[in-house]
Amino acid sequence: MNSIAKFIAIALMFVTTITMAQDFQGIATYKSHRKVDVKLDSTQMGSEMHQRMMDMLKKQFEKTYKLSFTKEESVYKEEEQLEAPQPQGMVMVMVETGGSDVMYKNTKEGTFANQNESFSKLFLIEGNLTEHKWELGSETKNIGDYTCYKATMTREVPMIESGISVNGDKDLGDLTTDKMETITITAWYTPQIPVNNGPGNYHGLPGLILEVNDGSETLICSKIVLNPKNKVSINKPTKGKKITQEKYDAIMEKKMKEMQERYSHDRDGDGESIEIRIGG
Repeated sequence: MNSIAKFIAIALMFVTTITMAQDFQGIATYKSHRKVDVKLDSTQMGSEMHQRMMDMLKKQFEKTYKLSFTKEESVYKEEEQLEAPQPQGMVMVMVETGGSDVMYKNTKEGTFANQNESFSKLFLIEGNLTEHKWELGSETKNIGDYTCYKATMTREVPMIESGISVNGDKDLGDLTTDKMETITITAWYTPQIPVNNGPGNYHGLPGLILEVNDGSETLICSKIVLNPKNKVSINKPTKGKKITQEKYDAIMEKKMKEMQERYSHDRDGDGESIEIRIGG
């Protein structure tokens, strides 16, 4: 009788473990910080205005994102927030070509769907997830209550991804280049949360990525809620013009060139005008 009871207890524990694994879900909140180093000579901008511009840039790049995830799927999107008012006498034009409004990933199927609004048009970029070639390290550190392990990979990117123009003195196009450089991306993941997922398009490690840095931007997890009372809702985006990543990149490049030409011929206006391009 005791043997039968023990067998039933073990069987129930096994079934419970499987059920918990199947229903495992959570919400991770990430904060973004970008390294900004803008150097201008005194003839273009005074030290006081330069500091005001730097403060504005810092706030522009401090964003909050939420990653809702299960064992196989996730949705990553920015939390809406009010834009900070710009100081009087200064106008800043921010052009981001690498952001995403809603990023859906299915790590089991190896697919993604990125719903992105760019230049007032909604796109739905679909394709296969990039297979990142991570190198796993033995170095560890704690992020909150979680022990994280270091992983790195390299990626080829344009040598200059940002352009700055003050009062139209220099066009955005003057600062771009076709040359490429190799950057190192560093991630910290925790096996304590057994999902091969992370913020943005990062994934493929044996645990949730809690921090990632590409040399200029850092995304770090500030809060994690596992198995919340209200079930996590993960819906693949369906709205927008369906397009591949390659075609989307080509459209964005064309739009950026048109924008550069427009700004190069439009140099009139009051106050300082700062134009910044951020690549992705």
